[in-house]
Amino acid sequence: MRYLYTFLLYLLLPFIVLRLFWRGWQAPGYWQRIPERFGFMRSLSKQSRLWIHSVSVGEALAAVPLVRALQQQYPQQRILITCMTPTGAQQIHSVFGDTVDQRYLPYDYPDAVQRFLQQAQPVLGIIMETEWWPNLFHACHTRRIPLLLANTRLSERSARAYQRYAATLTRQTLACASLIATQTEVHAQRLRQLGVDADKLQVTGSIKFDIQLAAGLSEQAEALRSTWGSRRVWIAASTHEGEEEQVLRVFQTVKQRFEDALLLLVPRHPERFQRVARLCEQAGWRLVKRSSGRFCHPDTDIFLGDTMGELPLFYAASDIAFVGGSLVATGGHNMLEPAALGIPLITGSHVFNFEDIASRLLEHQAAIKVANAEQLTEVLLTWFQDANLRSQIGENGRHFVAQNRGALQKLLGIIATLIQTPTRPRRSSS
Repeated sequence: MRYLYTFLLYLLLPFIVLRLFWRGWQAPGYWQRIPERFGFMRSLSKQSRLWIHSVSVGEALAAVPLVRALQQQYPQQRILITCMTPTGAQQIHSVFGDTVDQRYLPYDYPDAVQRFLQQAQPVLGIIMETEWWPNLFHACHTRRIPLLLANTRLSERSARAYQRYAATLTRQTLACASLIATQTEVHAQRLRQLGVDADKLQVTGSIKFDIQLAAGLSEQAEALRSTWGSRRVWIAASTHEGEEEQVLRVFQTVKQRFEDALLLLVPRHPERFQRVARLCEQAGWRLVKRSSGRFCHPDTDIFLGDTMGELPLFYAASDIAFVGGSLVATGGHNMLEPAALGIPLITGSHVFNFEDIASRLLEHQAAIKVANAEQLTEVLLTWFQDANLRSQIGENGRHFVAQNRGALQKLLGIIATLIQTPTRPRRSSS
């Protein structure tokens, strides 16, 4: 099956290259460092290294506590973090600077993968969440590079797709992993149904519960809020195409009831910042962009978060958080960040990428799910009128996150075991 997969992948190469250049029109970062996507990396030091792959921004943020812990426990090891998107690369650099190496993971062509591994020479590979690449995993197995699949999740929708279209290839690919650490028993069960050996599965919980809030974040949030005055503030975070229009309709109604309301709008992808800004202005809203450095005036309607790495600050400065990617069929985004900050949160119904966390937040009365813009409006109006209700829901979320910490320590224990295993990477050019 892997040979058939590789053959089809080579057939798709022209389309993959065209898509890369097409995406560059929207996000010029895709036109940079193209050779890395085919395994031609800038040189790395000969220092022994741990390799972590986090496909984009969400996975990169989830990996932050793990990377910091590894830097403390293994100071002799250089850490290499790979990703697939310019926004992910930017996020990694903004958090870690030059204390880690950062490269793009090459496309899953055998020759590209071999070039990457020959240069990187990792003593351990840690793959965050659900990035399963047959040729990469096979090459790691051949070179005896231990592979840990960390924070792994598998939605019911994805499990059905794998079972229907690629069960054999998926089973062969996951067999190359040394251990798979899943977020919940439900995810582990779905992997067992795909044929994964039960001995390779361990339920560790989600590392996203081990979120580390930056020192001084509360003070920074208070300083930011002081520039807005005493206003009702709600954030619509990580929004996608087709979602901002709904958010603006909701805001129209909220503004009619509460004239002092301020919307903090943060699109998910940087390449859409300008487009969303035009959308707001065309609708007649008075807008201030974070990147402009200007303060909001009392008559400012929308504060556009068009910078990278400041989402925790924006959450902390808000009274209510709506987490996007959920009013459209994107699958949702991480809801634990606002919960950890004690911010009452709202999510849409499309949360299949975070179904377990979403359901548990709802069970603990730390969030509310809405099906459409009308329901979102109702919740906002209710919460803005009841500060005690907002406070209770926010505190429920903070307590829920605190109660579920611990995945990081479990992963560190697994990593220590894998690093001490006698199998080591073979320095070969095969």
